[in-house]
Amino acid sequence: MPRRVPVALLAALSLVVSFAVAQLTGVRLLGGAVLVVGAAWCVVRAWRPAGPVRCAALVLLGAGCFVASHVLARTSLGAWASVALVAAVLGVATWFLVDRRPRA
Repeated sequence: MPRRVPVALLAALSLVVSFAVAQLTGVRLLGGAVLVVGAAWCVVRAWRPAGPVRCAALVLLGAGCFVASHVLARTSLGAWASVALVAAVLGVATWFLVDRRPRA
């Protein structure tokens, strides 16, 4: 049986890919659409193992990371580094909320 891609990786990549789409196309709305699709995909994948409360927390955290990336991009960190940083934060948090298996 093949292993599934962790939701944490999908969540982190959703932020990075949506930013890349917005940057490469110059259409921020298209990047936003990619982000919404990525978030929906993560919720669908996380619903069964994590439940609705953790999924809601995941969506709120993702929205917070999105906002934080915009705030951090205005600092000396820059746009791509801020996106990478918040994607890493979202990925780690998602791993703890969804992907981590409890110890027996």
